Amino acid sequence: MPAQAPSLQTMLEGLIGTLSVSSVTPDFDHSNRPLVELLAGWLEPAGFQVEILEIPGHPDKCNLLATLGSGPGGLVLAGHTDTVPFNAPLWDYDPLKLTEADGRYYGLGTSDMKSFFAFAIEAARGLAAADLKCPLMILATADEESAMHGARALANAGRPLGRYAVIGEPTGLRPVRLHKGVMGEAIRLIGRSGHASDPSLGNNALEGMHEAIGALLAWREELKQRHHHPAFHIPYPTLNLGHIHGGDNPNRICGDCELHLDMRLLPGLTAEELRSELTRHVAEVGERRGLQWSVSPLFEAIPPAETPAESAIVRVCEELTGHAAEAVNFGTEAPFFNQLGMETLVLGPGDIAQAHQPNEYLALDRIDPMLGILQSLIQRLCLRPR
Repeated sequence: MPAQAPSLQTMLEGLIGTLSVSSVTPDFDHSNRPLVELLAGWLEPAGFQVEILEIPGHPDKCNLLATLGSGPGGLVLAGHTDTVPFNAPLWDYDPLKLTEADGRYYGLGTSDMKSFFAFAIEAARGLAAADLKCPLMILATADEESAMHGARALANAGRPLGRYAVIGEPTGLRPVRLHKGVMGEAIRLIGRSGHASDPSLGNNALEGMHEAIGALLAWREELKQRHHHPAFHIPYPTLNLGHIHGGDNPNRICGDCELHLDMRLLPGLTAEELRSELTRHVAEVGERRGLQWSVSPLFEAIPPAETPAESAIVRVCEELTGHAAEAVNFGTEAPFFNQLGMETLVLGPGDIAQAHQPNEYLALDRIDPMLGILQSLIQRLCLRPR
């Protein structure tokens, strides 16, 4: 008889109390290995076959795949082990200690989304491999909050997992079947500096960027007219001009200017095609003005994700929650799981409004409904699949 995992309360305390911040800033970044080892220590005695999967190029980061049962198909309950950095003085509670108050659990990762691992393990409590006709897998990934190294490594490895995946990101117990992608680009124009008293001495990169911005805003309107997806509250791709810097002094012709922008992609669009169009607009301005130019990604793009409305996982989760599957504007690991052939849905007990905020919390009245949903999913997709 497999040993039992600790109580739900004990698991939540352990997860919240284990630091697992990821960040593109090295000073803030931490290994997720202690949290992965914590999960492994609960799952192995409960009968799961546990694999700790190293991430190439990131020796202090790893994924965990725990499998109960065998055979094709099955259900993957997935989440990310990391959290964003935090500023403890802004919290009313210790962010690294599970605190119950006002009908809520407070702590870093309660909503987004370490608590989901405790719910997944609790939902599987008492199950044995022999009970399952299709396997149940619990997947814990690294670096979702920074570069998605964990999910990207899984997609690059190409190893098939289950047929269905549920990612426990904070959706307020409402199923999400599609979301936009995100890309960030840096545009740089290089001209020639000179004394401001004689414009002929230089080639003003800031003026060139002014023209480029005009072209980009016109392109933004074109994208809005060309692409439309009615499932989204904002049903078109967006382009935000977020940061610009050029020159160093008002009495000097600006010789170098850089603009950073953010784009949100509808399903069906790719970062490659939008980057190609963006590059064409920048190149036209640069060549017309005799400026050197470049377009480069600020980070590796996150693709959009869409699981068909008729997918079994969508239909089942709609039935279990009483809500039609929705679209959201934030990104998840879903597109990487879809690349592995899974039908992926996002569904978790937290609220996105609590994510990345001081005093992050999970309402206690979300716990039993989440456990009920997970237990029903295991029943339908692993114990008695059709």
